[in-house]
Amino acid sequence: MTELRSDAWYATGGRNAYIHRAWMRRGLPDSAFQGRPQIAIANTASDLAPCNSHLNEVAEHVKRGVWEAGGVPHNLPVVSIGETQVRPTAMLWRNMAAMAIEEMLRANPIDAVVLLGGCDKTIPSLLMAAASVDLPALVVPGGPMLTGTFRGAPLGCGTDVWRLSEEVRAGSLPEQAFLQSDSSMIRSRGHCNTMGTASTMGLLAESLGMTLPGSSGIPAADSRLLTRAHEAGRVIVDMVARDLRPSQVITTGSFHNAIVALAAIGGSTNAVVHLLALAGRLNVPLTLDDFDRVGADVPLLVDLQPAGRFLMEDLYRAGGLAAVLRQVVDLLDHDAVTVLGAPLVDSLADAEIWDREVIRLRDEPLQPKAGIAVLRGNLAPNGAIIKPAAASAHLLRHRGRAVVFDSIEDFHARIDDPDLEVDADSVLVLRGCGPKGYPGMPEVSNMPLPTKLLKQGVRDVVRVCDGRMSGTAYGTVVLHVAPEAAAGGPLDKVQTGDWIILDVGARRLDIDLPQQDLDAREPSQAMRDRLATPRRGWEWLYVNTVMGADTGADCDFLIGSSGNRVSRESH
Repeated sequence: MTELRSDAWYATGGRNAYIHRAWMRRGLPDSAFQGRPQIAIANTASDLAPCNSHLNEVAEHVKRGVWEAGGVPHNLPVVSIGETQVRPTAMLWRNMAAMAIEEMLRANPIDAVVLLGGCDKTIPSLLMAAASVDLPALVVPGGPMLTGTFRGAPLGCGTDVWRLSEEVRAGSLPEQAFLQSDSSMIRSRGHCNTMGTASTMGLLAESLGMTLPGSSGIPAADSRLLTRAHEAGRVIVDMVARDLRPSQVITTGSFHNAIVALAAIGGSTNAVVHLLALAGRLNVPLTLDDFDRVGADVPLLVDLQPAGRFLMEDLYRAGGLAAVLRQVVDLLDHDAVTVLGAPLVDSLADAEIWDREVIRLRDEPLQPKAGIAVLRGNLAPNGAIIKPAAASAHLLRHRGRAVVFDSIEDFHARIDDPDLEVDADSVLVLRGCGPKGYPGMPEVSNMPLPTKLLKQGVRDVVRVCDGRMSGTAYGTVVLHVAPEAAAGGPLDKVQTGDWIILDVGARRLDIDLPQQDLDAREPSQAMRDRLATPRRGWEWLYVNTVMGADTGADCDFLIGSSGNRVSRESH
């Protein structure tokens, strides 16, 4: 019989094992503690994370599968972060959630874990934790919501919030009509139905090999999700027997596949910081430039908002991720495996496209080259990114004068000022929004346009920021500028009126100023006066240890892993 990690709690004899068994018994038979794998279900269900509120039901079906396979399941509620609810930004707590989950997995008598997540930061934090503790693990993504409609038209959550709110500001949509749509947008349980960060990270979890093939993208209200949850419960018990751990599944080749998938689905830019952070936990040498090197020439095949027309329910009925990846199978790493132990590419052989409007053929893409582009230059020495698939083609090469905002409060105070000197060629620059500066790197880079431009019919301008943007957002937005302004990056020296040059084809972002003149400038005092100065708690620890967006914005003391060993008894 395979020796189980949990045996160190239950099978050692004496007083301590007595305590562990007695307090856990609660109706369990003796056999529950005799050579049966103890499986944690890391459950991010929370009423305050509404996209994950259905995961308690999913957990019950995981439990059934675990029992069926001979394991003993344990629901383990863990830190849950509701993207739309928490202030100042959910990203402030991704690393904290990962750390807390890691510690609970290590501290408890478990042999493996099933990871239940959906909302933006929950799947990344679960994966980071599982990678650092390195027990057998797999992900069951919570799935997207069903498509809601308003006035007969489908609503893409997030994307249509940005679009409709801009129409209100432009005067082309009554505010009352906009407010009425909020009861129509969220039709069912589940996360955003656009190709936002939640959808992206669920699909990339599968691309990394960390889900059962075919599990990602199943709508949250679809009973097939519960069937896959049951199957996941059975598979995780088998993974214990095979000792198949994240460090064996998520390899350099797995990240390669995730980057290919990210481009082909038109996924969220937030995936860049999450994949980089996950690689840091596994000591896989992934860099920002790998996203450009691997993904730049991958075609965009999925016609979903914000880059296209359809929504996640359509992607699933059209064939799902497998049908997309089969079109680019020659670009994938053929050795990277899944939690089943077989190569990912083996699961693609029978994948079919059932709707060629939603999923395009390789030779009929929406865009021939759609991967995230990595920019460098004197404004972004450590890199910045842009999502060409969601940008305006005519702005991908642009020269315009900067209109600078020193904080998000400064932006909100002045953006609709009729006297603001701005035109369609201007470049909006927002700083002080990086990991340290905000703190937490909020989704503010897709700045709303000035009302005066909206009324002129302008719907996009170049925007530059050291923060992030929602995966549901769109526009010609340069983001994740590194080093961030609060860490001394050159963005803190830009002045209104400076000429900014964006050349995505050349992968450049520059200020048209001699380097010696830029170096001689003093940083913006107005920006520094607005930076957060935490005094205690997690916020203090985060600001003093968080690294740059170019490496994943993890905390420096969390890089790597501590494994799953605990050397001392509790009594």
